[in-house]
This record gives sequence, C-alpha cells and structure tokens, in this order.
Amino acid sequence: MATSSGDTATLIAAIRETGLRVTKPRLAVYAAVHAQPHTVTEDVLAAVRADLPDVSRQAVYDVLRALTGAGLVRRIQPSGHVARYETRIADNHHHLVCRGCGQIRDVDCAVGEAPCLQAEQTYGFAIDEAEVVYWGVCPECATRDSRPVSPQPHREDSPL
Repeated sequence: MATSSGDTATLIAAIRETGLRVTKPRLAVYAAVHAQPHTVTEDVLAAVRADLPDVSRQAVYDVLRALTGAGLVRRIQPSGHVARYETRIADNHHHLVCRGCGQIRDVDCAVGEAPCLQAEQTYGFAIDEAEVVYWGVCPECATRDSRPVSPQPHREDSPL
C-alpha cells in the first residue's frame, strides 16, 4: 500500500466516520481502490496481498461490499465488463468506456440540455442520481485498429 502517513490518516478517519471499525484489511482495500480508480477485484487483491499476504480473496470481497455499503467506495459495472471500484463518490460523475480495451475514464456531469438526466416518469421514486455511460474507442485502440469507429450506441446484446 503506497500511501503517505497523511493519506493513511485521512483514509482511517473516513472509515471511522462511517461507523465501520478500522481493520488492516479494510484500510488496505480502501487504500488500493483510492490509489487506482476503476480497479477490478483481482488488482485490489494483489495490492492488498503486497502488504497482507495472508488475506483471503473472500475477505477482499467482503471488505469491498462493506466499503460500498458504507458509501466510501462506488461499484460500477459497465455492461459486458467485470465490476470495478472507485473512491470518487457523491458527485454524480459519469464514465467513458472504450469498446476496444475496456479502459474507463471519469467524465464530469453532463452539461447543456440533458432531458435524459431528468426522468419524465418517476413512479413515485425520489431520484437522487443519474448514471450515464458513454461508449467509444480510446485513441490508442483507434490508432491500433486504424479503422473507422462506428457511432452506433452500445446495446445490451451487442458484442464489445
């Protein structure tokens, strides 16, 4: 876990503020996600095991679930991809996903006219968040593939 003592103190304080007990696995998982946004569970596990070699895979899954439930970590799972975790929370930002390599980038909240961000029918829900995923091809994949990028929107049944 490559965090400074100041970063570690901030992470410890954040965990405590949620009412969770601070444990070595919780701190290590939180630090790993904090250090590498949009990280997958396997990478979190590898980072945690660098400091805590005996930590189990199940323990990492349990900690990720606890941190997500406490609102410290956000779990995202773009269609066709494994779940990823980030600590950028509570700002309703969106994501840009490359159809080629799966790279994910944060995109600040949509600007301009955005009727899709305000539900026309709420069915009585108190809506507090809109999740938008932009799909495209990153510059590296576009250069490597050197083929025109289809402007087709992503569909659930389409291959990535």
